[in-house]
Amino acid sequence: MSETKTVDFWFDPFCPWAWVTSRWMVEVERERPVRTRWRIMSLAVLNEGKDIPEEYREKLSRAIEPVRVLAAAADKYGEEVLGTLYTELGTRFHDGGRRKQPETWTETIAEALTAAGLDPELVSAMESEEFDDAIRASHNEGIELVGEEVGTPIIAVDGVAFFGPVVSPIPRGEDAARLWDGVLLVAGTDGFFELKRSRTRGPIFD
Repeated sequence: MSETKTVDFWFDPFCPWAWVTSRWMVEVERERPVRTRWRIMSLAVLNEGKDIPEEYREKLSRAIEPVRVLAAAADKYGEEVLGTLYTELGTRFHDGGRRKQPETWTETIAEALTAAGLDPELVSAMESEEFDDAIRASHNEGIELVGEEVGTPIIAVDGVAFFGPVVSPIPRGEDAARLWDGVLLVAGTDGFFELKRSRTRGPIFD
């Protein structure tokens, strides 16, 4: 039997594309001997000082709030809870369409904490800067592997790191495994930097 590989996966729970990729990664875990170690990053931190549309900047001004809750949960319970909490957040934010309702985020995030078996009072971390240094440290650890011209997610495995893949809908079963094998082959090629084409559909969560 092949040795199980640890895959580091940096995510921002605000990003719908990262959510799709994360669900692909869950499929990969079923098909290949890999274990995902979930790590936090922040689109708000990534875009500090960058020339971005004002509408997007306004969204990012609040996007760090759920990341803070994830950081608080990791501080209290250990990083092992990040995957479960991300699943509960993403199911509500993306599958349930509640990411676009920031006025109800407190309720949504408290629900996710409870569903993950964690203290719902951690929702108060949304408004606190207590864990911002920890967020930046985790974020920078991922960014240092791939450079600034990326987004979320970042994946690192076997000494190779990359942004993406950006895919929709979620590959399932053997399709997920084949994509994983291909991504590893491409990313592991010395001197390979980029493949890209225009997106013709939005993120599909089914």
